[in-house]
Amino acid sequence: MLIKVILTVIFFAITIGIGIYSRRQANSVDGFVLGGRSVGGWLTAFAYGTNYFSAVVFVGYAGQFGWKYGLSSSWIGVGNAIIGSLLAWMILGRRTRLMTQAINSRTMPDFFGTRYNDQNLRIAASLIAFIFLIPYTAGVYKGVSALFEMGFGIPYQYCAIIMAVLTAIYVILGGYRATAMNDFVQGIIMLFGICAVIAAVLASKGGLVEATQAMAAIPSDANPAVNGEFASIFGPDPWSLLGVIILTSLGTWGLPQMVGKFYSINDESAIRRGTIISTIFALIVAGGCYFLGGFGRLFGTPPTLANGNLDFDAIVPGMLSMMPDVIIALVVLLVLSASMSTLAGLVLTSSSTMTLDLIYRDKQSETGEVEGGKINEAVSQKIEQRKVLILRVLIVFFIAISLLIALNPPTFIAQLMGISWGALAGAFLAPFMLGLYWKGVTRASVWACFVWGVGITLINMLLGSPISSVNCGAIAMVGGIVVVLIVSLVTPKMNKEYVNKIFACYKR
Repeated sequence: MLIKVILTVIFFAITIGIGIYSRRQANSVDGFVLGGRSVGGWLTAFAYGTNYFSAVVFVGYAGQFGWKYGLSSSWIGVGNAIIGSLLAWMILGRRTRLMTQAINSRTMPDFFGTRYNDQNLRIAASLIAFIFLIPYTAGVYKGVSALFEMGFGIPYQYCAIIMAVLTAIYVILGGYRATAMNDFVQGIIMLFGICAVIAAVLASKGGLVEATQAMAAIPSDANPAVNGEFASIFGPDPWSLLGVIILTSLGTWGLPQMVGKFYSINDESAIRRGTIISTIFALIVAGGCYFLGGFGRLFGTPPTLANGNLDFDAIVPGMLSMMPDVIIALVVLLVLSASMSTLAGLVLTSSSTMTLDLIYRDKQSETGEVEGGKINEAVSQKIEQRKVLILRVLIVFFIAISLLIALNPPTFIAQLMGISWGALAGAFLAPFMLGLYWKGVTRASVWACFVWGVGITLINMLLGSPISSVNCGAIAMVGGIVVVLIVSLVTPKMNKEYVNKIFACYKR
């Protein structure tokens, strides 16, 4: 226990210290939200990776999908690395940076409002982002608190509150720069932690070969006379596995807190470095998490909930509860690192969306009042300070709401994530990605995609999830691309001169 406490206290001290160090760069909106658009490739890559993978992946997804698909769940990590990181950086990175800087966009809703010249789109997108980032945040709380409870014996509720307070402190102090620097430190911990945990878990079962043979001997859930499915290449349900890969990999292309990382990167060489670093990071962390979860069945059946379902969120904590104290301390730091970085990104995205896209919608007000043809700099500075203050207040508000949900979680972590990612990426992915490349995307198609992504998610949820939330999310994302393409072909085009002016940024 002493080892766990000492390591955790050191971790918290470094985290808050970085927040204090970064506070001078968080006095303006650009500094607070985007780090002054001057963040390098290494910091951006680690910020992207640590925001991508949190306790949701390590506890919720790794446990549930490892139980369902066995060792084939490792394909999810491979998909996350190739589709969610490599292709995301290659396809979105450069164009996102250039276009968002050209149109002075700070958030994804701001992008929609300016790119499609419709401020109502900006408002609608900000509401969608704020509402559906809440269940995602609640899932992160739930995951890290389950591990903290296992490692320290502290009740779940106290763990969630402690993490909420600490995250609020360093984000409020230092803004995006503090989160990016902390993400780098936390990413290093995640890389070493996942490797050590996998080695310890496999060693407890006699090594890789013996553990794999034990998985191959487990009978199928559908047919007890058949075994070997949980150690096969594509597992017992390849099509369902594909849905998970699509949701968890392609989904990052439409999540505001992920795409926002490309807004702040400083130059194109940093994008090239970030692409490589982010992909390697994802392969090690995501691949390691799902590979670890694939051995969950060797550690016994998880407890049953009151409704008769298995408690999938207890699988990974159960696997690790019998590990040496040093390994448990590493796991706690690993999950804390992953989760606090993700929480920081989520709360910063939500507060900036509400502040810049709902409260201060008029971009002309950002330069202050004009007196006699000259900008009143004093008024401009006051407006800037007021915005930063509101950003900090809304961070507290968002954390409080998500914490209340986390203290009374309605479902499994994987289902919370499915709802959040399905609605957000289903609504945003297609109009954002296609809007970077195709001049022919219309306003009507963006509205149609918003309705499609949110609508299919909510209808499925209200009907009791006849389609699993994970598969529904995958359908929402892929279907959104079809919706935008078809509606754009049959609805009035945008002003050609306006669109050409926006796309001129790629020629400079």
